[in-house]
Amino acid sequence: MNTGILVLRLIVGLLVAGHGIQKVTPWLGGNGLSGGAEEFRGDGFRGGIATALAAGGSQIGAGLLLAAGLLTPIAAAGVMGTMTVAVTVKWSKGLWVQNDGYEYPFVLVTLALVLALTGLGRFSLDAVIHLPTAAWTPPAAIIAGIGGGLATRAVLHR
Repeated sequence: MNTGILVLRLIVGLLVAGHGIQKVTPWLGGNGLSGGAEEFRGDGFRGGIATALAAGGSQIGAGLLLAAGLLTPIAAAGVMGTMTVAVTVKWSKGLWVQNDGYEYPFVLVTLALVLALTGLGRFSLDAVIHLPTAAWTPPAAIIAGIGGGLATRAVLHR
């Protein structure tokens, strides 16, 4: 089970970090910061460059923390939050990704939620430094992540 959690954390975390890198740089097929800002403006968000930096930075930070298994509940909340915003952007297009729907960000939200519930596993930096986890931590991460994403949408969307 620990190996499965490690693989899940690595794949989800690195994919989310890569998604964030695309928002703010030309690397990994991204359109750079100006392209990320234009994407957010096109999706109806305020802020342009600031919004792209916040979203991209959150995705990079949360993704790398999740991959490393460091501050895992906070990392999972960050992934859930940024990907919840993406779900809301694509909601009107339906579920399936071939129609530009919310399937992919919804899967990432779900996987981060699962990692918040299952814990970090033995092969994580949290386990190495013996970071304690209270019983309320997983529900708090889920509420903060999804609630934070919905609040971000409400505040920044025109």
